[in-house]
Amino acid sequence: MRIVLLGAPGSGKGTQSQLLVKTYRVPQISTGDLLREAVASATALGRQAKTAMDQGHLVEDSIVLGMIRERLARADAANGFILDGFPRNIAQAAALENLLAELKQPLEAVVLLNLDLGILFKRLTGRRICEDCGRVFNILTSPPGTPPHCEKCGDKPRLLQRPDDREEVIGKRLEVYDAQTKPLIHHYRENGLLRVVDADADVATVFASLQRAVQGS
Repeated sequence: MRIVLLGAPGSGKGTQSQLLVKTYRVPQISTGDLLREAVASATALGRQAKTAMDQGHLVEDSIVLGMIRERLARADAANGFILDGFPRNIAQAAALENLLAELKQPLEAVVLLNLDLGILFKRLTGRRICEDCGRVFNILTSPPGTPPHCEKCGDKPRLLQRPDDREEVIGKRLEVYDAQTKPLIHHYRENGLLRVVDADADVATVFASLQRAVQGS
């Protein structure tokens, strides 16, 4: 399995990625995780990335691609990978294709977890995290009680909302995602790689659709 997984914040991409990892035993490769790991380990690429970030600049695509190259060389990626967070635009998609062609590991599919932006907005604004145990749930779509509380920890712990889950921030995040993703969807559809999965369902149903998509059925 060699796929790119596309999905807006709140589409369930993280949950579905972990199910794919467990089922197919291939790594989820998040460019955000790669950057944090490389910076923390002070690798050559990590030092370059840290310099850019410290100066308030975006990390160059060449640095991110170098990290992806190094990650794909590890033993656990021998049977494939799930790439998450890259590419974000057409230039990155072209650079990724060139890298994977060089490594003789071309993409087999690009899977989009598709969900209406209105539903995404509701999911994200209702998301809460238990201060004690870290459990994540949604007070709008899956109320854990009245008043909302963590079933494991009871009424005492606070239910926290992440700063980037506030309405004004979410609106901007979804606008940026929509603008970035539309060209990629067209690009991968033209290349015959795009698979679209309806993400407006329960976790098991979405995963069954995702499996059919990656298996080409």
